[in-house]
Amino acid sequence: MTHLLKNRWAKYLVQALAVALVIAGTVFYIAGQKSITISVDGESQVVTTRAATVASVLEQQEITLDPRDEISVAPDAPVVDAQNIEIKRNKSVQVNLDGTERVVHTTGMTVADLVEELDLEKGTEVSLDETQNLAAVSSDIQIITPKAVTLVVEKKKTKVSTTAQTVKELLADEEISLGDDDEINVKVEDDTEKNVESNVKIADGQQVEVIKVSIKTWDETRAIDFETEKVDDKSLAKGKTKVETKGEKGERELTLRQETRNGKKGEEEVLKAKVTKKPVVEVIKVGTKEEEKKEKEESKDSSSSSSKSTKAPTGSVSATWAALAKCESGGNWSINTGNGYYGGLQFSASSWRAVGGTQYAPLPHQATPAQQVAAAEKLRANGGWGHWPACSSKLGLR
Repeated sequence: MTHLLKNRWAKYLVQALAVALVIAGTVFYIAGQKSITISVDGESQVVTTRAATVASVLEQQEITLDPRDEISVAPDAPVVDAQNIEIKRNKSVQVNLDGTERVVHTTGMTVADLVEELDLEKGTEVSLDETQNLAAVSSDIQIITPKAVTLVVEKKKTKVSTTAQTVKELLADEEISLGDDDEINVKVEDDTEKNVESNVKIADGQQVEVIKVSIKTWDETRAIDFETEKVDDKSLAKGKTKVETKGEKGERELTLRQETRNGKKGEEEVLKAKVTKKPVVEVIKVGTKEEEKKEKEESKDSSSSSSKSTKAPTGSVSATWAALAKCESGGNWSINTGNGYYGGLQFSASSWRAVGGTQYAPLPHQATPAQQVAAAEKLRANGGWGHWPACSSKLGLR
């Protein structure tokens, strides 16, 4: 009986020891497990592991890392209970930055993260909403940075910051209308490109000048001055004149064009001209008949008298004629340089004869200033200041 009890107690002891070993092993196994959280691009999962390192946990979960991925804990770091492991995947994003294609590698989650990473300046335009998830982006992201541009419209300068890509877009943004004849000049530093197309691209530091241009064309009829021809007449007493044929002005039909740039009118341009009525030349007979002299003394007296008659009193010359003479001949009323023009107002010999200047002197430079002006007044009455085109324009007389 005693032997039987001993065997039974031995059996119980072995069974108890086995149970204890199982319980101890279970407790040891459970104690070696860790509960950790793994987050990949914001998506989290809780896993239980007995792995010793972070790299082993990732291997168990079949999570591989790209060289450009970011992980919050070093892969060779030990695993601890309640640990958070955050992984941000690399995204290769196709970006068009101011017309230049490039690939940007980022671990950012949204378009806003990408913009911040690129350190873009304020006012930059982005084609996608900044809350858009980068992982879901399949097309290029268009990014336009603001450009500093000087806009000149009708000589008025304005500094603008713009994301417009072309001059046309810039003018539309600034509510500036462009006429069919307006011109655009683009200047970068000292290099100016004139009359460019409105689709030219905008660049930082440019000056864009808009010249307002209006073009006017019209038809007009203008008079043609007639010429005067003088013919010697032996039957007419010397010094006498007689109009044989009265002069008549002609007419010319013109098509004219005038360009106005930024409000300033340009010169009139003749596009077409047609003479519809020819002018009639005025013919004046000039007497050459000498009066008979009874005696040589009378002839001398007459000749002397005649000589004196060619030197009319000097008289006064107006400021206008004096200024014109200053321009034409330097104010030298007796100049004769041999170029075919004489006197202060630079008469030609034919013009001098045409206006009866020979009643004062054979040639203009031999007459007094007042006599030259008297002859010039007759010339001006038949053709205006146009007989002295350069100087009259310079003095503002026409």
